[in-house]
Amino acid sequence: MENLEINITNLREQLNEKLKNSGWYKMLSPYINGLSFDHIVNTLVYNVEGGKRFTPRFKDIFNAFYECNYDDLKVVIVGQDPYTQLGIADGLIFSCSKTGKAEKYLQYILKETIGDFTDTGRVIYTPEECDLRRWASQGVLLFSTALTCEINKVGSHYGIWKSFTEYLFDNLNKHKPNTIFILMGKKSEEWQIYMGNQKIFKVTHPASALYNEGKWNSKDVFNLVNEELIKQNKTCINW
Repeated sequence: MENLEINITNLREQLNEKLKNSGWYKMLSPYINGLSFDHIVNTLVYNVEGGKRFTPRFKDIFNAFYECNYDDLKVVIVGQDPYTQLGIADGLIFSCSKTGKAEKYLQYILKETIGDFTDTGRVIYTPEECDLRRWASQGVLLFSTALTCEINKVGSHYGIWKSFTEYLFDNLNKHKPNTIFILMGKKSEEWQIYMGNQKIFKVTHPASALYNEGKWNSKDVFNLVNEELIKQNKTCINW
């Protein structure tokens, strides 16, 4: 884990500059520059000092916003946690750009989007296919409701990020109506109360495939999203 002796003022300056570049500054800066963000940073530092390491690395936490330009936003994919193992999460939920190898959850997703490629029983995808920045650049925000997670401890940082997630969803609902949301899993569906002006698709989390003979019921959601984008006169996502 990187050194977390963080100067919050310097951190804010860096975040604000990157958020300006991706168009998110106007929406997110009131939160980033407020006391709630101080609390998040101080809590993360306190946890690390107590021996509780987290993922992804601090510099990667807001990558989902850096990679998806605000003005291009069309779709938000919502899950609960980053990958909990050390060295995998890259700040975009389900993406595996750090390793170039598809984790199980991503394998189930890519089976539905690219297809099921098998070789001696293994599912094989290229590093480029495992890097979901290719979706983000088309206007897909790949968001986990907890932007961090203690190593190997699912749900451990849910409370830390709750106020930020509330703030984000509430503002998207006000300022980006008719954005398409894909809510993956029951935990994601709990946030639906903040999405009254949005188009919502609900599917089980890809983790459910682990208990269903390796089959994830995606409800053809990726094709349905593109059908909705066509109705909105927007460009389809090349999944």
